[in-house]
Amino acid sequence: MRFILAVTLLAACAAQAQNDFPSRPLRIVVPSAPGGGTDIVARLIAQGLNDRLRQPVVVDNRGGAGGMPAVGTVARASTPDGYTLMVASNGHLTFGPALYRNLPFDAQKDLAPVMRLAIQPFVVATSAALPATTLKELIALAKAKPGSISYGSGGSGSATHLGTEMLLSMGGIDLLHVPYKGSGPATTALMANEIQVLLVGIATVLPQMAAGRLKVLGVTTTTRSSAAPEIPTVAEAGLPGFDFGVWYGLVAPAATPKPVLARLHREVFALMEQPVLRERFSGAGLEPLRGSVEEFAGSMQRELARWREVVKTADIRAD
Repeated sequence: MRFILAVTLLAACAAQAQNDFPSRPLRIVVPSAPGGGTDIVARLIAQGLNDRLRQPVVVDNRGGAGGMPAVGTVARASTPDGYTLMVASNGHLTFGPALYRNLPFDAQKDLAPVMRLAIQPFVVATSAALPATTLKELIALAKAKPGSISYGSGGSGSATHLGTEMLLSMGGIDLLHVPYKGSGPATTALMANEIQVLLVGIATVLPQMAAGRLKVLGVTTTTRSSAAPEIPTVAEAGLPGFDFGVWYGLVAPAATPKPVLARLHREVFALMEQPVLRERFSGAGLEPLRGSVEEFAGSMQRELARWREVVKTADIRAD
């Protein structure tokens, strides 16, 4: 009887704790350094949740090793009660798990999706000197001179590397990979014609495109960007089915109680409905998103399978 009473009391306390959620500050882990896209999204969400939940929401940046140690910390949280969350990109949730072997966690099983928050459209940019003004012309030029055109990336295994390899595979072309220590140096190299092709965030290159320092042949997402609706998608420009972008989402440890996950989803969904927040996302070159938990989970599963195939086909290895 004492055992039954103890179990009943524990269950009642747990239920009450869930009903009172949140009753103390929350922490959002960011598996990257301050200042990047993931950090920007996390701080916008933290500020909004701080107001809605009436509890402090602290952003905890933990960069290094592709963010995988930080992802593992959240996935294996000792107390999965909703007070430890993570804003991560698909670089951390699908690219990384596809690239790194023998990770001590399973992003699909050990993390619970709450909601996708935003996506950053990328573009296929070329140097101004490259004699190609459309994606079809670039593909034709690359097929005529295999390996003679170079493309840059933010590093081996980075989002720009994997995205470009998918482009090459679907286009049936071969370009020379030149990795840089970040997209910034790669963009500078593109404008100097040290490389000829680069997948890069649209907000980064629109000013350079307007100034004629480089050309943009297509947007990598399935829909055109609101920042430059005149630019066709890559799918429209010659590669049907091509879809690539860096998105950001809120996740929690998988064992987080379902009522808490449901509350978090409701609050974030309502937050993303606010015009002011959506304008802040757009101002940062991000397309704000809303959707269900099921949609988020499905996109993670599909992307992980796709990136595993890209990594295998291109024989990409983590540095």
